[in-house]
Amino acid sequence: MKNEKELHVLLHSLSLEEKIGQLVQLNEKVFSDNDEIMTGPLKQLHIKKDDVYKTGSTINVLGAKKVIEIQRRYLEKSTHKIPMMFMADVINGYRTVFPIPLAQGATFNPELIRQMASVSAKEASVAGIHVTFSPVADLTRDARWGRVMESNGEDPYLTGQMAAATVKGYGVDLSKDYTIASCLKHFAGYGAPIAGREYNTVELSMRTFMDMYMPAYKEAIDAGCHMVMSSFNTIDGIPSTGNKWLMDDILRKKWKFNGVTIADFAAVKELMTHGVAKDEKEAAKLAINAKIDIDMLTSCYSLQLKKLIEDNEISLQQIDEAVLRVLKLKNDLGLFDNPYRFANVDEEKRVHLCQEHLNLARKVVHESCVLLKNKHGILPLNKNQKIALIGPYAQSQELMGSWSFCSKEEDVVSLEQGFHQYTEQLQIAKGCVTLDDQNIIEGFGRFYENKEEDVDPDKLIEEAIQKSKNADVIVLALGEHNMQTGEGGSRGDITLPDVQVNLLKTMKTLEKPIVILLFNGRPLALTNILDDCDALLECWFPGTQGGNGIADLVFGTVNPSGKLPMSFPYDVGQCPISYNEFSTGRPLQQSQHSLRFTSRYTDIPNYPLFEFGYGLSYSKFEYKNLMIDGNVLTKDNVLKISIDIENISDVSGDEIVQLYTRDIHGSVVRPIKELKGFQRIHLESHEKKKVTFEIKEEMLRFYNIENIYTSEDGDFEAFIGASSSLSDKIKFKLKKEG
Repeated sequence: MKNEKELHVLLHSLSLEEKIGQLVQLNEKVFSDNDEIMTGPLKQLHIKKDDVYKTGSTINVLGAKKVIEIQRRYLEKSTHKIPMMFMADVINGYRTVFPIPLAQGATFNPELIRQMASVSAKEASVAGIHVTFSPVADLTRDARWGRVMESNGEDPYLTGQMAAATVKGYGVDLSKDYTIASCLKHFAGYGAPIAGREYNTVELSMRTFMDMYMPAYKEAIDAGCHMVMSSFNTIDGIPSTGNKWLMDDILRKKWKFNGVTIADFAAVKELMTHGVAKDEKEAAKLAINAKIDIDMLTSCYSLQLKKLIEDNEISLQQIDEAVLRVLKLKNDLGLFDNPYRFANVDEEKRVHLCQEHLNLARKVVHESCVLLKNKHGILPLNKNQKIALIGPYAQSQELMGSWSFCSKEEDVVSLEQGFHQYTEQLQIAKGCVTLDDQNIIEGFGRFYENKEEDVDPDKLIEEAIQKSKNADVIVLALGEHNMQTGEGGSRGDITLPDVQVNLLKTMKTLEKPIVILLFNGRPLALTNILDDCDALLECWFPGTQGGNGIADLVFGTVNPSGKLPMSFPYDVGQCPISYNEFSTGRPLQQSQHSLRFTSRYTDIPNYPLFEFGYGLSYSKFEYKNLMIDGNVLTKDNVLKISIDIENISDVSGDEIVQLYTRDIHGSVVRPIKELKGFQRIHLESHEKKKVTFEIKEEMLRFYNIENIYTSEDGDFEAFIGASSSLSDKIKFKLKKEG
């Protein structure tokens, strides 16, 4: 490790060109010895071959062998032997793929997510990765947006808890074994594009932005995040990558973040497309003035920073400060001592997909799946039942989601494989293809190829009917295509494809119980299918152990416990929808006006189909005796609120107990309800427990009418229950002076 003085000496030994190189990120393709590369990526970036070996970092080079070779070749040709950093999108696992982040939110279990991130870090580090572009702390309320799959949902508190846990799991102290640096994204407000359309403008009031969208990012920063990535969107008309108020005044000055910042893919150059920069020179100036340290995959920094200094438009000090931050991160990673760090081909073989990691992946599946319907207790299934497993996901191994670049499909356990561990009385048929039109799918990352055979849809349906005729129960494995979500996966229609709905309707005519297993990366509008099934289990994209984990739940080895981290709309017309909406002067209930002149839809309900925090269990839990140990909260005291929870069933299970508060009146309009805490508890059959939460003054703070982050004296309500749809409440007062 170098000390501070040594880093400064190294910094000042670099030429300006070498300094600028540390602020440039390229990809794997440019590190080829093939001169033809000059006609490809390098030519497009207007970068000279010699400048490649001044580059500070590269993106998405996967595998220890490749990382070691590129780093070795780089150091041989580098003047000052400053190692490169290798960065990658390790979103929900490396080789062992876990459920997507939205599913992780459904666990309401930060400790489990910390363990998961630690496994991801271990698998990525032995493959040579130094930095992951994760966690995603974007608050998401619009199911139309494809990247909701990368978030933990619609609630600031839950998202913040999960983001902090993820950072800690990757590793805060980078000197420890098998750690990688975390890069928080997308800073900030990326999860609120207008109409849910990818890369669209964001329009938020400053109060909503600060109160709702910023807290989760702050939790990740406070947890020890090492890097921050600027987002593609605008805030108050200014793109994040050129937003000095956001990236400098807030992030660095107010929040005291001293780590490295990086622009998202080509975001510096896109300042021109946004219309706030007339050319690359101005784009580079805006970004460096906003304290963006690394330019990802454009020529703006490499070609323009030197010109900006020569023209006295920026200072050398600005460059030095940015380079020093990059060098410090490399030093914290131990790259000056060992440029290859944990990269090891033999370790890859030992660590990747080891049984310990697979067991944890299976557990995350257990806790992330959400039971949405279970009429007459049809689930769990009896292994002696004759089961027809039907649908495009019955045998599919495409269960990882769109960001699983480092994984292999053949490692995934399918539903068929999982079910066969419990029963041989299983008939399987595809029933239909995944999509009405295969042409709507455009590849991302691994360049999707149409793998679905050209088959007669009538033959698929007929096969499904024949396989289901003698079944006791039909299990339908339905859902989105895995390429319908993720970056670039915005949808105007978030219902199931017609071809799958038709399959369900056909199976319904057989007059047998129907269980739907749903695979998707976003909340779907399920109103048109809900009545046609007896049970519905939300499985998300569950990853490598998907088939095993889901089978454990379906056959009752494990009791479902997941809760929705994001509301499922009754209809897409409700989007964006969230439980913590602001109070209105004409609410549907408790309004003095006639029904027509209240805040409502005339053709659909106001409420979602399934609300935030909702999820069933094979157990039945009863909540009663809501109590509080005082009625006045001050700055110096804590109120304890408790409730008795009893498992009144014969099945043991976990319950996620949720605490919400409401600020009845404030200097500005406040949300009708806000999540302030949650606890996962286990109750044996007929066991009773008292669950207690603490309410502190700091939990009630918000940006008031003067834009000061504070709490206000007044009346409050507290709720404890099984979801955000709560009615039982207890009142207390906040009186800060005591």
